[in-house]
Amino acid sequence: MKTSIRKQFVEIQGKSILWHTLTRLQRLEPDRLVVALPAEEMLELPEYGIDTVPGGESRRDSVINALEVLDDLGDDSWIMVHDGVRPCVRSSDILALCEQVAGLDVGGILAVPVVDTLKRVETSGDRSVIAGTVDRNALWAALTPQLFRKGVLSQALQSAGEVTDEASAVEALGYQPLIVEGSRDNIKVTRPEDLALASFYLSQQEVEW
Repeated sequence: MKTSIRKQFVEIQGKSILWHTLTRLQRLEPDRLVVALPAEEMLELPEYGIDTVPGGESRRDSVINALEVLDDLGDDSWIMVHDGVRPCVRSSDILALCEQVAGLDVGGILAVPVVDTLKRVETSGDRSVIAGTVDRNALWAALTPQLFRKGVLSQALQSAGEVTDEASAVEALGYQPLIVEGSRDNIKVTRPEDLALASFYLSQQEVEW
């Protein structure tokens, strides 16, 4: 993000990205909300009634830390994991995910079909060349939230190596999580140019919330 602070604390429309994300989740009145944050940047968020836990060295470790706060929940309980830097998630998408996985034993994720032409690249030194074109017909880009039974998620993360999302860990156990189509405006704020786009989406979505 080319800033001196972590991207979840960068402001959009006068509020941090994390504030926008938490506010959207809170409006859906979840039973519990747990936020994993860097230990040196722990925040108290009493206005939300949110638990905070220290983040880990990786995404996997952070989610495991959050699950420890929820150890009173049974293995069949639903755990939803969402990126703090996806402030534009739509309530309708979250509710659709919950509805479609409700009767499943494992869970599922929000995702969108890949629409761009994908190139496999080989890099040598500072030079990259196309090594082939990837068939995109069966490819989807994973989003969050990702929603899983607590027992499945805990087992998957405890046995997994480094993963980029929870579904990858669950897949490693041999499960096939459900794909629920989400919205393309559910962007992950990663680069400076994403800030203006997120601000635009937030303004356009106000009526939904």
